[in-house]
Amino acid sequence: MTEQEALPAVQEAIGYTFRKPEILVSALTHASIADSRLESNERLEFLGDAILGMIVCHELYCQFPDYLEGEMTKIKSAVVSRRTCAQVACQLGLPKYLFIGKGMTSRAQLPSSLAAAVYESLIAAIYIDSGDLAVVRQFVLDTISQHIRQAAESQHQRNYKSQLQQYAQKVLSATPVYDLLDEKGPDHSKCFEVAVVIKGHRHQGAWGPSKKEAEQKAAYLALREIGLIEASLEYEPELFDRLQTSDAES
Repeated sequence: MTEQEALPAVQEAIGYTFRKPEILVSALTHASIADSRLESNERLEFLGDAILGMIVCHELYCQFPDYLEGEMTKIKSAVVSRRTCAQVACQLGLPKYLFIGKGMTSRAQLPSSLAAAVYESLIAAIYIDSGDLAVVRQFVLDTISQHIRQAAESQHQRNYKSQLQQYAQKVLSATPVYDLLDEKGPDHSKCFEVAVVIKGHRHQGAWGPSKKEAEQKAAYLALREIGLIEASLEYEPELFDRLQTSDAES
């Protein structure tokens, strides 16, 4: 595909018109066809990756004021992953507009890393061409917000404390309280036992390498006791052995 064909199609797909088309050409140029790697989209990919990460982090910080750093980190990792970036690029139809070498055009399917790279390169290209972070932020959020929601929902399913608190406040009009029952081990390697109490009822205690982890396990046990979730191999690895035995017997 020629530049005359690719450039208008890409700009229509992303909803942005470049003032300097040569920047868009650079974003679409793979190292396999460039005269040198400096003329490929690799530098733009480097910058776009950083811009994407910053925008996603800021969005998570604003959207989820009750999330801890670790929770936001897990969501961010999923959203800015190669897999997600490649999905976004394919949804926009970007891979077919890449300028690549003849050796790669003969391949039946291009590596997903190329699709991810062109998305990140376009983010940087829009930023450089517009000179306006708000413009590129809008492009990023328009194309990746659904992936933020999906990653956040997936993370929420593993946040047992959050699930338990929502249930307790909505159904029982109570707030879970986490009691520290015991702690063992030297200062540099302590373990903690925590139990959750809801409206005077103490649920089964749980041990963890930190108070936060013990609280998550305690919340998980409470949710299991209430019947709101199914068993998880994360906190009940012995289930794997039972499942294996059950499969063998059947």
